[in-house]
Amino acid sequence: MNKIKLLGFGILILFGAFFFVYGEFDDSPGGQLMGLLAVIIGIVGIIKRRKKTP
Repeated sequence: MNKIKLLGFGILILFGAFFFVYGEFDDSPGGQLMGLLAVIIGIVGIIKRRKKTP
């Protein structure tokens, strides 16, 4: 279960990076903000999961 959550956070980081780049091409600051937030949430989630494992 823990590996599935880590994989989910990794996919969230990739999805956020895609949104950030696509938001730049589409010239939408909202898309870039959503991408940035997704990347930050993914990184924080991975860090929290890594600290819980022994």
